[in-house]
Amino acid sequence: MALAYSTLTYWLVNHPYIANFTWTEGETFGSTVFFVAIVVSLYLSATFLLRYVVISLPSLGPKILKPITAVHSLILCLLSLIMAVGCTLSVTSDPTMRLFHTICFPLEVKPKGPLFFWGQVFYLSKILEFGDTLLIILGKSFQRLSFLHVYHHATVVILCFTWLRNRQSMFPVALVTNSTVHVIMYGYYFLCAVGRRPRWKRLVTDLQIVQFVFGFVLSGWMFPEHHFGSGCSGVWTIYFMGAFNGSLLILFFNFRSKNYANKTRLDIGERKQL
Repeated sequence: MALAYSTLTYWLVNHPYIANFTWTEGETFGSTVFFVAIVVSLYLSATFLLRYVVISLPSLGPKILKPITAVHSLILCLLSLIMAVGCTLSVTSDPTMRLFHTICFPLEVKPKGPLFFWGQVFYLSKILEFGDTLLIILGKSFQRLSFLHVYHHATVVILCFTWLRNRQSMFPVALVTNSTVHVIMYGYYFLCAVGRRPRWKRLVTDLQIVQFVFGFVLSGWMFPEHHFGSGCSGVWTIYFMGAFNGSLLILFFNFRSKNYANKTRLDIGERKQL
């Protein structure tokens, strides 16, 4: 156990590239406002155009799409697991890091070291997740191409960029919770793609909601320290994150209500008839 921990800590925290990583605007890959604007614009444009182009094309069929979906989901599942473990070890293996520092970065914090390395990986992984939308369009599952789906994928890239650019407090917590949820979500997608449909689909939506509520609770712990204590880095961008998470929370509650509440009522009705 100790050997496994030390090995993981070296490769995910203490490796020279990770330990010496520095996020520099304009130098680190994807670290400009222009890059973010182009990526998000291309995503939205491609989604809109492909949505109408694919209608007139023959469907690829499950024999082609399912293996691609399985590989895509497995990659993102494993990547999410690595990010969650790497960010967690970056905190727990640092003797100078207090738990509260993951919620409130000191004002003088520099964007370097393992936490910012995993923040950069997380940011780039959100661009890789655009593949979700492409697979939905190619499979002509247009009922899944909801406003929530497109809005979430487009906006989260901007959000992750602001984390890094403004050295935003709380991002390690958001990274770990979101990556953990994505391990379960992409694990579910992978199992579906290989022909096994788990019965815990609703759990993915419930965990999405829980992570947003958890973030709001921690914000209530951080803001007093910022306004009445020594201050927290990047706190003003957290208002943007709060507005974004609040909108997602409403949309996820609406999604849950439409997809699961009616099913629950039907199940109860069926049991009563029995």
